[in-house]
Amino acid sequence: MSAFILAATLLSAVMACPQHDLSQSLMKRAEGSDWTYDAAYNWGMINENYTTCQTGAQQSPIHLETATGFSKTHVPTFNYSTATPGSLYNWGYGAAFSLTANTTNLSGNPSMTFDNETVYLKGWHIHAPADHTIDSTRPKAELHFVHATASGKERAVVALMIDPVPYGTTGNSTFFNSFPLASIPPFSDQTTRIPLTMNLNQALTEIDNAKTFWTYEGSLTSPPCTEGLRWFVGGKKMTVGTEQMQELLAISTYSAREEQKLWGHNINK
Repeated sequence: MSAFILAATLLSAVMACPQHDLSQSLMKRAEGSDWTYDAAYNWGMINENYTTCQTGAQQSPIHLETATGFSKTHVPTFNYSTATPGSLYNWGYGAAFSLTANTTNLSGNPSMTFDNETVYLKGWHIHAPADHTIDSTRPKAELHFVHATASGKERAVVALMIDPVPYGTTGNSTFFNSFPLASIPPFSDQTTRIPLTMNLNQALTEIDNAKTFWTYEGSLTSPPCTEGLRWFVGGKKMTVGTEQMQELLAISTYSAREEQKLWGHNINK
């Protein structure tokens, strides 16, 4: 933990510039200079810029139930590429991928459309354990595909739950086989970048292209807890092999916010 705090302190000195891309945004969230995940209950009290964490009516994550059914509205359509260039890195809490693209106009990025609105992919990152709970169970990890407006304002997140196959059985994820998990640096190293071209469609394929999903109005899951995001949570989990799960966890540190009380989230509405 002391090594992580030292790394976070150093990052706070060098990351003072505005957030232009996903890697910078995540690293600023991960630097933890005045907040930590294990004290999430207090975020709204430690910094006036984090007041929404305490007072917001649409805070994320939340608990979801299969008994409530899946959404029939806000249905997303994806326009992802099978060859998206970018770089792998550790965002301070686990594996992440940031696109190599114009950071001031994202309209050339892979995209998703819902409700006649098109948003553009900035990248993905992993939380371990999962942010959301499903049927009173918290999966071992959660993959977030972060989307923004063309100008870069975060607008929507596609969340995929991740759990391993039953212990003692086999069955790897093709998506996680497509890049070198073991070579991603530990959470204490947020500067190393590994250039990579990814088939992002593969992740969607492994959850049946999100044919079943929950959706709700939510927020960022860490300070400043900004609201105004549309969340899509896949109804089908991604399944990874035991070794893949172990490799993901080995480069991760705790990054799950406690699920928030339901209020103005309008689940599936």
